[in-house]
Amino acid sequence: PEKPLGKYGRMRKAYLKEHRPILYNQLLMSEKLYPHLLEIDETANRRLEQMMPTLMQSAGVTEALKASDPMKWLGLMNSLKAQAEEAILTELIYA
Repeated sequence: PEKPLGKYGRMRKAYLKEHRPILYNQLLMSEKLYPHLLEIDETANRRLEQMMPTLMQSAGVTEALKASDPMKWLGLMNSLKAQAEEAILTELIYA
């Protein structure tokens, strides 16, 4: 592999290895495992980038809030990222 796997690719690999060993072995033997993991990783990152602005807007997270109350902004951003990651895990990693 030329490009190292990111967080979501590694999570998908661990999930397949532990919970779907037959599928994992099929992908491994057909040399489709790495392309599959790379696609999952790229898709998850794109999905996260798409979801965050929408979640930020709905929660009222703005640059003004960041300037006036950085700790509140940070807490909201962490919460929103956790929400987005939970959706990504459900849709892509554990599917």
